Amino acid sequence: MELLNALQRVEMFDGLPEESVARLAALCQEAIYGKDDVIFSQGQLGDTLYVIREGLVEIVIGHGSDGPESPKSVILLGSGQVFGEMALVDRGRRSATVRSVAARTVLDGIRRDEFLALCESDYRIGYAVMRNLATDLSFKLRHSNLRR
Repeated sequence: MELLNALQRVEMFDGLPEESVARLAALCQEAIYGKDDVIFSQGQLGDTLYVIREGLVEIVIGHGSDGPESPKSVILLGSGQVFGEMALVDRGRRSATVRSVAARTVLDGIRRDEFLALCESDYRIGYAVMRNLATDLSFKLRHSNLRR
């Protein structure tokens, strides 16, 4: 029930009835991280979206000593927020490194293949999530263009 309540607060799942969110919850794989644990690194192949149920993560871009840019913290994300969402769209490389900054961070991962299979069985879920994802990515793109 805790997972279902957490997912119902996630903007990416806005517009979905409880039974659809429950189907998404059935796909979730829980992972627990400690302070400074790296969840994934920039450049790795990605296939999982993460929902933060508890804790805090930092999004960092740049490679530091092994790349041209020094690492730069972009944003902190907390409970009810998502990251790794581009993995639902493609199988591209991660655009940032994500690490836990809380003593305990609980994540719920949804793998791309399982998500797409669910969308094939229920187009309403796929439509709502992809619409919300497109809206979110559009906002982020506009925001980043304004900062230039």
